[in-house]
Amino acid sequence: MATYEDFQKLDIRVGKIIEAENFPEARKPSYKLKIDLGEEVGMKKSCAQLPQNYKIDDLIGKQVLCVVNFPPRQIGPAVSEVLTLGVPDDKHECILIIPDTNVPLGGRLY
Repeated sequence: MATYEDFQKLDIRVGKIIEAENFPEARKPSYKLKIDLGEEVGMKKSCAQLPQNYKIDDLIGKQVLCVVNFPPRQIGPAVSEVLTLGVPDDKHECILIIPDTNVPLGGRLY
């Protein structure tokens, strides 16, 4: 069983998607994202399987939650620096976890 201390090891922050583009080299339909995670963390890149539920234009400006303290992960020719969090819909496609109101960028989940 995980402990509260285990949870505290995860650094989950609020970011805003600044750029999104198709990622045709990925095995599954995906986007490459550029996310502003506030002054402390800065701009980070992420790859996410979102095309089934989101158009690129709908993602720009959207706030999301990201794990910022995982090591970077190579995904094909791209590097994903943060894990953008989501949950599966009824078709097992990603639905982003987003704050229900705009909050300051870089805020840590607690």
